[in-house]
Amino acid sequence: MAYFLGIDGGGTRTTAWLADASGRLLARSVTGPTNPLKVGFAASERELLRAARAALRQARLKPVVTGPAGSRPVPTLEAICVGLAGVDRPPVYRRLFAWLRRAVPARFHLLTSDAAIALRAAIGDSPGVIVVSGTGSIAYGRDDRGRVLRSGGWGVPFDDAGSGYDLGYKAIVAALRDYDGRGPYTQLSAKVRQALKLPDITLVVLKTLTPQEIAGLFPLVLEAARRRDSVAQRLCEEAGRDLADLAVALLKRLGWLRRVVPVVCAGGVFHASTRIRRSFARHLRRHAPAARVLLLRHPPVEGALALARDLTVPGKT
Repeated sequence: MAYFLGIDGGGTRTTAWLADASGRLLARSVTGPTNPLKVGFAASERELLRAARAALRQARLKPVVTGPAGSRPVPTLEAICVGLAGVDRPPVYRRLFAWLRRAVPARFHLLTSDAAIALRAAIGDSPGVIVVSGTGSIAYGRDDRGRVLRSGGWGVPFDDAGSGYDLGYKAIVAALRDYDGRGPYTQLSAKVRQALKLPDITLVVLKTLTPQEIAGLFPLVLEAARRRDSVAQRLCEEAGRDLADLAVALLKRLGWLRRVVPVVCAGGVFHASTRIRRSFARHLRRHAPAARVLLLRHPPVEGALALARDLTVPGKT
């Protein structure tokens, strides 16, 4: 029996699914964040290995030993695909791929981006664009020939526009400007202070916050926007516009501004906010009126499993 492992690694959590050759799901596991640009290589490798081992342990699978005593174990896994945020930088990819081959025995290994597995989960092998907004943000497009292009996703502190991190960061900025009188009153001042357990919003400058902790503030923006806070509503509108810009940049490069093409929204920010999705669609259609805006309905880890199975199909990779 052949077994396949798909892993979706992001800036907040890592999900692993194990399936057999028929597609039957045998195990699922969830561990901590694995974006190496945000948590470092050691933490990334530790959480990826925890996710893989937990799935194998849950399914009660072990490497099979054949031949005489002392023979090397035959890998239990036929193929593994890891979709990981931050790995489309060659130095990062080379280091983690070499580690993956050593750490998780399998006949075939694939290390790709989290956006690539989300795109596969969304539209299979079809051409299209996906915009991911979670802790970070990025857009990927694939044309009819299988060529893949990306836009954004340059990470903290340089980019990640429209992401959970970006919204959390801007919430803190808005609170401080409210305190100064440089900006309008906003409910975010009290919400951020309470969330971070600060007696005074000015003390935020003394806290060392991780990107995950800052991204964790984005639900405060959504809540304040629902309560008609004008600052929070503006931040949601800006996030939608910034995320649409990622898609438009790819549609221009692909020559698809007038083409009917799927543009898929994925990630926690899109799923959490109708307001941001509407802003995204409105700004996108100003440039690409024929685009079909969709919300990802399948977990990206499904795409990782599909790509793992592809590794064993001649001509698929």
